[in-house]
Amino acid sequence: MFLVRPDQHRERGELGFVARVDGRREGVVVFGQMKNVLNESVLVLNRLWQAVNICTVERAFGLLYMGHAEVVTESGGVFRTFDFNEWRDFTRQYDGDDVVHTVSFKIRIPRVILLLFFDRLPHKEVKFTRHNIFERDRNTCQYCGRRFDRRELNLDHVIPREQGGATTWENIVCACIQCNTRKANRTPQEAGMRLIRKPKRPKWRPFVNVTISAVAHESWKHFLDLAYWNVELGEDGS
Repeated sequence: MFLVRPDQHRERGELGFVARVDGRREGVVVFGQMKNVLNESVLVLNRLWQAVNICTVERAFGLLYMGHAEVVTESGGVFRTFDFNEWRDFTRQYDGDDVVHTVSFKIRIPRVILLLFFDRLPHKEVKFTRHNIFERDRNTCQYCGRRFDRRELNLDHVIPREQGGATTWENIVCACIQCNTRKANRTPQEAGMRLIRKPKRPKWRPFVNVTISAVAHESWKHFLDLAYWNVELGEDGS
């Protein structure tokens, strides 16, 4: 099975993988830089083309070889999919560095794969943290509507705790220092103020808990734009 079972080469002590491709036994010898390639990130889409996960190149090749996924590419706004053999043949003449070599062929590493038998979204709730409230409200005071640096924002109980207000998604909003001072321990109605939008629990989307950094590939952008709900929520509360 391609890139699934590690195999230790006794003579040279190199980490490799055993495969059977077109009936032939293939050994994939992994040297220093290639080890890093196998640990690079691949974007995973479900059967509805929604981004649901990130996996390693090694895992992606395993899914491709087993027929559980296909590679997705985009050129000029046109998307194509390839199964394992099609992708091997398609990238045979590719001369870039992001490839994996076997004894008899090389294959380019995929950047996006499409699961063929999975059409669900993971069920998960966004953590109720200070960081995530700022993200939900986009660093915007929910009374005056102006954006601020987070250091200039407070978290305000819409219905004050002194009046039985709970510390929940539906009762906490971002407020600038000026608006927070003006409102004091009153409801917006009592203070003659109005919320620009009703606070609510945000709906989780597949990538709100994944921090996209330098490992993100350009080919991910289209799918992340569709998967995000305009913000990126971290797991920490900072």
